[in-house]
Parts: sequence; structure tokens; C-alpha cells
Amino acid sequence: MIFDFMKKRIAILGSTGSIGTQSLEVIAQNPDKFEVEVITANNNVDLLIKQALEFEPNTVVIANPNKYKQVSEALQKEPIKVFAGTEAINQVVQMETVDLVLTAMVGYSGLVPTYHAAKAGKNIALANKETLVVAGEIITRLAREKQLDILPVDSEHSAIFQCLVGEHMNPLEKIILTCSGGPFRGKSKENLLNVTVDGALNHPNWDMGDKITIDSATLMNKGFEMIEAHWLFGLPPSKIEVIVHPQSIIHSIVQFEDGSMKAQMGLPDMKLPIQYAMGFPYRIKNDFPRFNFLDYPMLEFEPPNTKIFRNLALAYEALEKGGNMPCILNAANEIVVEAFLAREIGFLQISEIIEKAMQKVAHMQNPGLEDLIQTNDETRRVTKLLTQDRF
Repeated sequence: MIFDFMKKRIAILGSTGSIGTQSLEVIAQNPDKFEVEVITANNNVDLLIKQALEFEPNTVVIANPNKYKQVSEALQKEPIKVFAGTEAINQVVQMETVDLVLTAMVGYSGLVPTYHAAKAGKNIALANKETLVVAGEIITRLAREKQLDILPVDSEHSAIFQCLVGEHMNPLEKIILTCSGGPFRGKSKENLLNVTVDGALNHPNWDMGDKITIDSATLMNKGFEMIEAHWLFGLPPSKIEVIVHPQSIIHSIVQFEDGSMKAQMGLPDMKLPIQYAMGFPYRIKNDFPRFNFLDYPMLEFEPPNTKIFRNLALAYEALEKGGNMPCILNAANEIVVEAFLAREIGFLQISEIIEKAMQKVAHMQNPGLEDLIQTNDETRRVTKLLTQDRF
């Protein structure tokens, strides 16, 4: 079947990260379907310059203003606009020449640019789950008002999204998010007392950035995905189940009211959900490795252990409380993950400190965007003190 695919101009926020670099690989393999309009990075100047020279975007933004001169001088002979600072990122996502904004920035930093993109009516390919964790109600309401698409890039949410195409008339009984279990699946608390940073970064199936890899090891990533699924698919926490599936072949499942189930399957390769989001509603032919059932004679499933991996339980608690509590959860998590990576706290302290922060920062039931920004700042301050045991 031949379809009329209008070429899309893509803005990639966080082009030097894991999702960003893989997105550029997808674009490079499909130059007739996509072109790079904007790329941004926080600090990785060398890779940003290399990407700009290869893909020749209209605009490049380096978030760190101290790196502006280096980028500008490297690209001064090219027909590329160079800007610096976070406000510049907020502005470029609104450019008329941008058709799709792929948000691949790490953590809370992706929220405000995504908000501005949505406000400008841009369709969004969302790889930054923290945006919906922190401000899901605000972003999804804005998407409805502007009649724009939020296309999930996370493999689990992409799987749910793919299973629901053509099923809008059929109510769901529940969705099931799968989880590899990370490198410490089946371990006891005693086993986790002396976990090293290198051990936590050794994910069994996925090649990701440091922050999301630690989140996967603590199951916070799955907690964030549960909150994100709530906003993407409009389901209460009671209808969002998490199961551990070590092989990461079934990416997620939907169950309908008649009891039938649909699952999306494939090898663990982020380029597939990235390509699906960028090409939606069409599937684009590729040469990615194919799954062979004979290579996986057994697929395993088990419940997550939320007594040992407390972060998943804390995420359910945050969503049930609502308001700014998921924002508190996210901000506290970003600080403790930084502290763990810096070898300032132990692995088990991650969830302990997050829980204390959720108790100490004031809960607000109906926050606006400015309230969430203030909550984020306050939670970071409180959590830093907790990591130093100064409370």
C-alpha cells in the first residue's frame, strides 16, 4: 500500500541524549519523510555541533548560556541560527516551521518547553514522562483545547496506544504495563544494602541514560509510567496494573470489558516506538532486527515487590493524593538519584528520602503551573537537606 506521507519537520528537545540520538537515526533512515528543524541540548556541545553539521537544522539551542560562544563559532559558516538559554527553547518550539515537537529532555526540565509547544498547538511526541507526572492535568487539558496529539514514545505507552488504535468504541477493563524488574529483580533488602552505582546502571535489557536507568532499578520509572498512563488514557490507578516481565518482549497489554486482551510485542529497541510516534498514523518500513518466537521459548511474568521496591508504591500513593503530590514525588526523586549517582547516599535511602519529602512538603489539591514550579523548587530544597540528614 502506498500512502501520501507529508514530510514532517521535527524539533528534537534533548537531541544529544539516548532518545534524541536514536530519533536522529530514524530521521537519517527516512530523509524523504522527516527533516530536522530544531535540535537542543543542555551541555553536550561537541555532539550538538556534530549533529548540526550533519542534519543542518534551521535552529540550534544550547541551554547552557556559557556554551553559546563555542556552538556559535563552530556553526558560524553554516546557515543555522544559534540561540542559548532555556527561554530560547521555550520560544523555538512555537516556530511556524515546526510540525512535531519530540520532547526527549531529562526530567522536570521538559515540562515548560512542552507546555509552550502545546500552547502553540504543536503535536507532541512525548518521551519525557515527567511532564505528565508533574503537570498531567494541565498538559492534557491544553491538548484537548488545542486539539493536538500527544503521541507516546515510551515503549510501554506506545504499546498501549498501538493496541487502542481502532478501539475507541470499546471500553477498557484495565491496562497492564510491563516491567523488566531491572538489575535487582528478586533481590532481598539485605542484598541491596551494598548496591553500587555501577551495579544499578547495569540494566539487563535496555540501553538508556543514567537517570532513567537508576529509575528502572528502583521501579520509580514504572511508577512514573503508571502516572503518565493515567493522563494519557484517562484511567484511574485501580485500572492500571504493573507486572514484571524480565524478557521485555511484551511491551504492554490492554484488556477490554469482554475479557479479550491485545498486546504489542517486539525486541527491546526504542527506535520502533520513536518511529511510530513520528510517522503516526502510518507505519514505516524499516530494517530493524525482527523478533523470533523460537529465540524466546519462555516468557515469564511475576508481580512487582513493592515492599522492597517502595518507589512504585509511592507513585500510586502520589497519584491517589493528586494535586501537587506527583510533582513532589518527581522533584524528590531527581535529587536523590543525583545524590546516589554522586555516591552520597545508598540505594535503599532513595525511597526513604522520597517518602520523607512527600510528608514534609505542603500538599496542594488544585495547583496551577506557577504553583507546580514553586512546589518543584521547594521540594528540591527540602530533599537536599534530607540527603544531608539536616532535618
